Amino acid sequence: MPFSLIFGAKAVIPAEVNLYSAQVARFALAENEKLMFGQLNLLEEHREAATIWLAEYQQKLARRYNRSVRRREFATEDLVLRKVVGNTRDINAGKLAPSWEGSYRVTTIAGAGVYYLEDLEEKLLPRPWNVHNLKKFYY
Repeated sequence: MPFSLIFGAKAVIPAEVNLYSAQVARFALAENEKLMFGQLNLLEEHREAATIWLAEYQQKLARRYNRSVRRREFATEDLVLRKVVGNTRDINAGKLAPSWEGSYRVTTIAGAGVYYLEDLEEKLLPRPWNVHNLKKFYY
């Protein structure tokens, strides 16, 4: 049990020493230092408790978010559509331009969510594509 709860005393902040109040009138330097050191000893425990609470909170958030996430995965030889990105979009097409182009075939899986593509004439695309820029093509 903290010292301040047993004796009903509180630590005085140095800025409050110049102000006259009931707390300042009962101020004793030795007792104040003892109380301040007592609070400093509890500081590490409070930090650890806050860190534990934050980790639990982040885990709960991650579980809740991951419940609604639908993973998109493709196998080799799957047909996909590719999102039209800014540098390949026709400037004169306007807002009614198609958002997806293709169809492309997945040739290899480069990693988690990264795919190499080729068009239907078996011409390889120069760089890998992320799963967020692809969607399955149903014919």
